[in-house]
Amino acid sequence: MKTCNEMLGRTIQLTEMMVELADLGDGARKDVGCGVLYGLLRDSAYKIRKVAEQEREDHIRRGLWPEEKKSGKGRAAIRKQDGGCGCRTESWTDTDE
Repeated sequence: MKTCNEMLGRTIQLTEMMVELADLGDGARKDVGCGVLYGLLRDSAYKIRKVAEQEREDHIRRGLWPEEKKSGKGRAAIRKQDGGCGCRTESWTDTDE
């Protein structure tokens, strides 16, 4: 995989960890200040992920992204899990169960 694609993939993974951390922190918080912090973390993760996914789509259109093997876990499966709104409450895994 090209380094530029690897960095995009790692950025998307980082945003997933940011959302997970925000969810965990929000559940454990004891004051409003922490709520603001975790809301900011979550909001930032969604914004960064949106830009990274747009860049990944651009790489795909330009033929810079490697072909992915076909599996049952495509965009439709992801949309089904998130209710179609684009937000996810579960961590992303690419392993078949």
